[in-house]
Amino acid sequence: MELWILFGSFVGLLVLGTPIAFCLAISSLFTILYMGMPPVIVVQRLNSGISAFALLAIPFFIYAGDVMVRGGIAEKLVRLAASMVGHMRGGLGQVNIVASTMFGGVSGSAVADASAVGGLMIPQMKKRGYDVDYAVNITSVGAIIALLIPPSHNMIIYSISAGGVISIADLFTAGVIPGLMLAASLMVAGYWVARRRGYPAEVFPGWRNIGPIMLNAIPGILLIAIIFGGVRSGVFTATESSCIALIYALLVTLLVYRSMSWADFREATLGAVRTTAMVLMVIGSAASFAWLLALLQVPAAMVTAMHAVSENPIVIFLLLNLILLVLGCFMDMAPLIIITTPIFLPVVTAFGMDPVQFGAILILNLGIGLCTPPVGSVLFVTCAIARIPILQAVRTIWPFYFAAFVVLMIVTYIPAASLWLPRLFH
Repeated sequence: MELWILFGSFVGLLVLGTPIAFCLAISSLFTILYMGMPPVIVVQRLNSGISAFALLAIPFFIYAGDVMVRGGIAEKLVRLAASMVGHMRGGLGQVNIVASTMFGGVSGSAVADASAVGGLMIPQMKKRGYDVDYAVNITSVGAIIALLIPPSHNMIIYSISAGGVISIADLFTAGVIPGLMLAASLMVAGYWVARRRGYPAEVFPGWRNIGPIMLNAIPGILLIAIIFGGVRSGVFTATESSCIALIYALLVTLLVYRSMSWADFREATLGAVRTTAMVLMVIGSAASFAWLLALLQVPAAMVTAMHAVSENPIVIFLLLNLILLVLGCFMDMAPLIIITTPIFLPVVTAFGMDPVQFGAILILNLGIGLCTPPVGSVLFVTCAIARIPILQAVRTIWPFYFAAFVVLMIVTYIPAASLWLPRLFH
């Protein structure tokens, strides 16, 4: 009965349009009251959910991403991408993906990537004769790359949700190859759609002109190397790297590029505070919900149920992927990571999957959900920039969904795709 109350009240509140953080907290409260436990437990679990030291990295990475957006670094990365791949068929679409890959390695946020790159690229693509649905689709799915390329604060949330026993450095490293594979597959899909629709290629600027553009973009790109290299080598932790990322972002935008005004700095600070407050509220509420799932022995029941369905890991992993893809359509990423990790991690480890590999699968899975209605936050951002209804974009997004799904299957069934690089550093 407790599970019926927990999930029933959660779904009911979600259908009524209640914000996700309150859905999680209120459904937890109802269940605890039914079980005769003191309601203060909800507050205690919420507080403990946001008290992990590693979570300090999230506000600093969010802040650094906002500074990068306001400081014009995204614009320089887009210009570099245009000089490298703009001459390909559907050139601005290819530029969009490469720019998302480079900026994703700086921001670590799909929404920040969609806002920054989409804000620059979607108006340009519309002006150059690209269909607006193509511009929205390639920007939305391309933003998922930011979730895999370090620094991804969602990897930190996964590590904490797994009990803090999974190395954040290994998770950062595990996302690199899947992220690059996703970028390559989306470029192929973008090229295929561009050929069918007859989109043009841009003029190649020549190798002599690429040098100065690259030189101008190097201070922004260096941030990726600093974060990844520092964490991977053990010079500093993920939390320390987030502070270094923020300081570096401020120095680059204020002293090197001199593109950050006082108004930009103020907006970046306020934006980071608002985003951090929302994210941490969701994380705390989800922690209370996840604690109840553990108390009601849902993970153990899920392992038993999966064994009853099949003993074949191929079938089980496919089933889990489908479940996560469906869940991603209805809930945002951070609460889903916290809720599903304690449930599904014991299942995949029971069938022989490495927890680091599952982290890459989980992030990619839920990233696709960010581009899927009805709760696709990235899709909402790009459609708002393009000023089109979501339904118009979703009708033609399938080639990009398919490209992402192919990469998801490769990461699921070929462990080396996510584990080869982390093992290289051990």
